Amino acid sequence: MPNKLSDLRQQYGDSVELVTDDGSSLTFRILAELTVQGSQYAILQSESMKQEDEIEVFKIVADDNGEAQLETVTDAEEWELVEEAYDDSQFGNDDQP
Repeated sequence: MPNKLSDLRQQYGDSVELVTDDGSSLTFRILAELTVQGSQYAILQSESMKQEDEIEVFKIVADDNGEAQLETVTDAEEWELVEEAYDDSQFGNDDQP
């Protein structure tokens, strides 16, 4: 059975719209998808976050139909581990000072 979570962009395109706690929606650009310690994550960034050079980390999980869904990462250690893996993937090359 193929893994439907391997490419979030296949399901959503280059951006995803999420509903916030207050019921409004916010569009995030999908910057990257990573596998860290066996779990899959998405690195997202809204337009306002881009100005502040901030990112958001979400865990990619499958719903009952096998479709990719995003879960907020609330554990600080998990969040930092994924952020570090993202940074390494971005700067772990010749661009690193």
